[in-house]
Amino acid sequence: MPLFSYTAITQAGERKSGAQEASNASELAKALRQEGFILISAKPVETGKTAISSVNRILSALNIFGGVPLVEKMLFARHLSVMVKAGFSLNKALQVLILQTKNKRFAKVIAALEEDIRKGIAFGDALAKYPDVFSDLFINMVKVGESSGNLEGNLKLLAIQMKKDHDLRSKVKSALMYPAVILVAMLAIGAAMMIFVVPKLISVFEEIEADLPLATRIIIAVSEFLSSQWWLAILVLVGLVVALRVTLRTKKGERLFDRLILAAPIFGNISKKINSARLARTLSSLIESGVSIVRALEISAGTLTNSLFSESVLAASREVQKGQPLSQSLAGYPDLFLPIVTQMMQVGEETGTLGDITKRLAEFYEEEVANVTKGLATIIEPILMVIIGAAVGFFAISMIQPMYSMMDSI
Repeated sequence: MPLFSYTAITQAGERKSGAQEASNASELAKALRQEGFILISAKPVETGKTAISSVNRILSALNIFGGVPLVEKMLFARHLSVMVKAGFSLNKALQVLILQTKNKRFAKVIAALEEDIRKGIAFGDALAKYPDVFSDLFINMVKVGESSGNLEGNLKLLAIQMKKDHDLRSKVKSALMYPAVILVAMLAIGAAMMIFVVPKLISVFEEIEADLPLATRIIIAVSEFLSSQWWLAILVLVGLVVALRVTLRTKKGERLFDRLILAAPIFGNISKKINSARLARTLSSLIESGVSIVRALEISAGTLTNSLFSESVLAASREVQKGQPLSQSLAGYPDLFLPIVTQMMQVGEETGTLGDITKRLAEFYEEEVANVTKGLATIIEPILMVIIGAAVGFFAISMIQPMYSMMDSI
C-alpha cells in the first residue's frame, strides 16, 4: 500500500501535515474526513530504494573507499539534528559536517547530498541514492520527518536508535573476543607443535622401530602433511573460508546457519534477545516518527540479524495489513518470540501506547543482553578449558604411550 504525505485542514482552520498509507488519494481523503479534516494536498512518498548512479554502483562493487562505520552515521544524525534545531539551513549544516567527518567515503557522500539539496532535491530522496550507506530505516524516518515538519525530532530518534544498536553490537563483540582469541591461539600453538615438535619425536620412533598406536599414527600423518605441504593446507583453509562465506550468502545457507545459531544452547538465547531488542527498538522509533505500523514492520524486518526473525516479521506485517493484531501475528512464532513480547505488544495495542510499550520492551531486552554478555566469558571459559585439556591430553598420550611401550619391552 503506497504512503502519502499530505496536508489537511479542519473547518476551524487548523492545519495538519503528516504521512499515512492509503490505496489512493481518494481513500486518504475519506479517512481524513472521518477524523474531521479536509484533504488539501497529497503526494506519494517513494519508499523503495532508488537506483544508484552508475558511478556509485561501481564504487560500491569495488568498495574503493570502504564502508561507513555505524558510529559515523550516528554522529551525523546527532549533529545534524542539533544544527537543524539551532536554525541552520540543511545545506549549511551538511557543509559543516563534511569538514567534521573523518571517513573519506562518508565525506564524499555528504558532499553529494549537499549538492542535491542545493539543486532542490528532497533530503530523503537524496539519501535514497546511497542505500549502501543509509538503511531503509534512516531514509524512511527522514522522509516522514520532512513530510511532518519534524525532521529535527526524527534525526534525534535515529541517533538514539543507532547508539543503542552500536552498544548492543559492542557488548556482543566484547563478549566473544576472549573465546575467539583463545581458539586462535590454540590452533596456532597446535600447528607449531605439529610442524616443529612432532618431527623430532618421529625420528625417535623410527630409531626404536616401535609399533605405534592409531592415535600416534594420525598425529604423525598430520605433522608430515603440514611440514611438507603447508602451502596446500593454507589453500584448503582459505577455500573452506570462501566456501563458507559463499554458502552463507545464499538463502538456504543463511537459513541453515540461523537455525543452528537458534538451536545452540548459549547463543540461541542471546540471538533471540538481540533480535527482540532490535525489533522493539526499531518499531518504537518508527512509530514515534509517524510511520504506519505495516511499513514500520517491513523496515524493522530488514534490520534484524536472523533471517528467521526477518521472515516472521514480514509475515506478521502482511497479517496486520489484513486487520489482524500485531501481538496475535507474532504469537504464531512461539519458537522465536517469548510470551513477554506478544503480551506487552497486546497491552500496547489495547491501550494505544504501542510506541511506548515497544520502547520499554527494547530497554528490557537490551538490559538482558548486557547481563548475559557480561557472564558469557565466565560460561565459555570452563568449556574452553575442557576442550584445550582434551586436546593436550590426546597429544600427550599419543606421543608418550609409544615410549612407555618401548620401556616395557626392555
